[in-house]
Order: sequence, then structure tokens, then C-alpha cells
Amino acid sequence: MQHKKLTQNLNKINFDKIDNKIFYFLITLISVSFTFYYGYLGVFPLDSFIIFDAGHKVLNGIHPFKDYWTISGPFLDYLQAIFFFIFKTNWFSYVLHSAFINCLLATIVFYFYVTVGLKKIYSLVYSLSISILAYPSVGTPFMDHHAVIFSLISIIFLILSFYKNEKKYWFFSGVFIIFSFFSKQIPSAYIGIIFIFIILKYFFQSKKKIRKNINYFIIGVFSISTIFFILFLVNRVPLYNFFIQYILYPMTIGSGRVSGFNFDLNNIFFQFKFIYLSLLPLIIVFFIILKKKIKNKDKEKDFLVLCLLFLSFFIFIYSQLLTKNQIFIFFLIPFYLGISHIYCNKYYKKNFIEIFIFVILLITTPKYHFNYNENKKFMDFVNTDFKLAINAKIIDERLSGLRWITPKYSNNPAKEIKLINQSKEIILRDKKNKIIVSNYQILSVMAKVKNYAPNKWFDPRSVPSKNNKYFVVYKEFFMSSLKKQKIQNIYIIGKNKIKHLNFINKDNCMSYGKINDLLFLANIEKCLN
Repeated sequence: MQHKKLTQNLNKINFDKIDNKIFYFLITLISVSFTFYYGYLGVFPLDSFIIFDAGHKVLNGIHPFKDYWTISGPFLDYLQAIFFFIFKTNWFSYVLHSAFINCLLATIVFYFYVTVGLKKIYSLVYSLSISILAYPSVGTPFMDHHAVIFSLISIIFLILSFYKNEKKYWFFSGVFIIFSFFSKQIPSAYIGIIFIFIILKYFFQSKKKIRKNINYFIIGVFSISTIFFILFLVNRVPLYNFFIQYILYPMTIGSGRVSGFNFDLNNIFFQFKFIYLSLLPLIIVFFIILKKKIKNKDKEKDFLVLCLLFLSFFIFIYSQLLTKNQIFIFFLIPFYLGISHIYCNKYYKKNFIEIFIFVILLITTPKYHFNYNENKKFMDFVNTDFKLAINAKIIDERLSGLRWITPKYSNNPAKEIKLINQSKEIILRDKKNKIIVSNYQILSVMAKVKNYAPNKWFDPRSVPSKNNKYFVVYKEFFMSSLKKQKIQNIYIIGKNKIKHLNFINKDNCMSYGKINDLLFLANIEKCLN
């Protein structure tokens, strides 16, 4: 009864007559505000700083695949360099990058819903929910978020292509699937395969005039791919390095993860239960379409779109499981609920379905907001008192406003900051050629280190194991960079990081010692002779 009254009251207000600019303003305000607020609250050193350091490297002429080993996409590195170039190298321009992507997603989703016939007020609600759950969970640019968001945008434009068959939609679908691929290999590689079969199906069931516009999808794919390869060519990035680091070596990681995949019920279903529930109305619609014997173009398109949505849904789940990170795809819940709303209006318009959709939305949006935004679960914070956070301006002016607190030092961020400042001063006083191996990648920027570590980050995934067939390639790449830069000292933050440098220590040529509770020093002058 209350739901019926609410619906009646909403229907009295003709939101569809309100100018779209008002809705876009609200979406921009919320999506940017939430990302900035949580992007300035707490850090998880490896995840929070990786693109900051990479963007600074590119800005200074140090390029992925050529100068530093990377298994993650170069798109974020170059895009962050653009933000640093325009807005200077600081935390504001860093978070602005992620806020821009969050806003882009939310506005495109709103445009999509309205274009396919959903009322503006409902389109606004779903879009705002997405903007709250998408990028604020991490706050700063991150490969996984970019890759899934760009893949989702590509799917949206492909759906619009089926319904509207406009050149721009085909083109942008191709553009964003490549953006996704150059952010991270998955899910775009799998979704690209789905696209091939879905588009071929659409091609053969369409008229000749309609088929011509499909070429614009191919143009979008090849134009962006060409831009990336021109970028590599201009900056003398060897394509051999690109294929080894970004294609061949990651395939060995992926195959290992697949073979060790845990197919238990909790892993596959229960932790994603609300995402599955958001698809339930669509499943009902799918069977209604199958049951109906009427054949028409609209039904064929709807069936094709539902196949695309279901297949991409399983790819998103599978890709999330392969990352072995905290779950970040909960923003798909309001997206699929919005899709369910659209198709149920068309095929199964029942009040209880609408109530079900809004109940799921009202449960999940605050639930995952508090767990992943307020409590920073994605960044491994556990029962943290964020009131203890300290303005990171005392580390460096460029971090002004960032409320510094990390999971490891959550009870005493002042101690961590003191150790960081001590380490920074020690590194600044060292006039030798040096690199920093650390999860605190910002130290290279703060300590004005002109040399660069030959790896984007150091962990068991990024650094090939000795048993991996690409270990020798990695070793040669790494050692060649150290020799080229004439590196003498390696500053290491985190005792466990030294294991990633053991291959340098041939015949015990490395001298290694502890400087403080955070910092270690390895002298490698004898190792490069």
C-alpha cells in the first residue's frame, strides 16, 4: 500500500518534463563528491599509489613496457600523466581522474536508461546508486575498476546500437572495449569474444542497410588500437616487450589461477547473492520471451540483448574471482536492477516485481556503501577509527587534504608518517644513483628520485617466479635497466620485498642492512660490474 502511494505521488510530478541538464548536474555533483570524499580518506599503499607513480613516470618520459615492466594496462598511466600535466602532480589531480571516470559511467548509464524508455526519475535513482558504489570504494585510479567500467560502457553502447542502429553508438562501443583492454586484459578479452558472436548474430538477422553501420564498431576498435601503437612507436616502446609483459606472461598467471580455482557455493554464489538477485526479473522476462510464439524484430533484439547481458554478467563474476581482490563489482546491482525495470515494464509489468526491485536497491546501496566506502573494506581496513587519520600535508604539500591512515598502522598513523619522513630525508641526502622498491611508490616522487624502478610494482604476480618460463626475460630486462641507469643503491620498504631482488645477489655481491623500522638499504655496485 505504501509503495502504491509513493508511486502515485511520484507520478503526480512529471519528472520527464524536467530538463536533462538538471539530472546531469545532480549526477555529476554526487558522483564527483563521493569519489573525492572517499578518495581523500585512508590509503592502502600498493593499490592507492601505483598509478600515481606510473603517471609521474610517463610525465617524465619513462614509458611502460620499455622502461618499466608492467602486467597492467598502460591506459591509466598515460591518462594520469595527462591529468598531472593539466592540474599538476598532486593528490587532487589524482582523485580527479577517478572522479571523472565515476561521473562518466553514471552519466552514460542515465543517458542509456532514458534513451531506451525508462522514466527520468528512475534513471536518476539507479544512476546515483551506481555512482555511490562504483569508484568511491577505492577512491583513486585502479586498473580493475577502469577495466570493468569501460567494458560496461561498451556493452551499453552496443545495446544502444542494436536498438537505435546509429553510427556513434557502434563507434563508441568499439572505442570503450579497447579502453577496457588497455586498462586490464580482463574482462574485455572475454567480453570481446562474446561481442563477436552477438554481433554476427545481429548481422545475419538484420537488413542490408542496417548492416553497414556495424563497420563503425570495427573503426572504433582499430582507431583506438592504432593510437596506442602509434604512441608505442613514437616513444620507441618495443612491441616484443608489450606482447611478453601484457599478453604472454599474464597468460601464465591466469592459467595458474584457473587451475587453482575454488568452485565452492560461497565463492561462486553467496558472496554475489544480491547481484544474482538483481538479475532474477530479467530471467523471468527471458523465459516469457522464449514462451511467446510471436516473431518480430523487437523481440529478436530483446532476446539478443538479454543474451549479451547474461553472458557478460558471468564474465564479470568470473573476472572478479580471478583478480583475488576484495569484491568491487557491487555497482552492477543497480545497473542490472535498472535493466530489469525496463524489461519488466515491457513484458511483465507487475507491482510485486517493481517492489522487489526497489527493495533490493534500498538494501544493497546503503549496505555496500557503509561496508566498502565508509569502512573501506576494499582497502582491507578492519574496525578502523578514521578519526585518527592525519593530514598527509606533513609528508608532502602535494598530498594536502589526504587523511592519512593505512591498515597496517591504523592505530598509530603518526608513527608511520614519522618513519616515512625519516626515510624520505635519508633518500634525499643520498646523492648516488638509486631506486626505491616499495608499496609506497609516492616516495620516488616525494624524495625527488630521478632514477626509476624497472617494475611498476613488486609482488608475486608482477615478478615472475624462477620456475616461470619468462623469468629469464624479466631478469634480463631488470638487470639491463639497472646497468643503464648505473644504479648503486636500492632502498627497500618492507622486508618481504627483498625476495623479489634475490636474483641480483649473485655470489653474495649485495650488501644489505636495516636503516629504521620501515627502510632497508641494498648496495648493488659489485653486482653490476
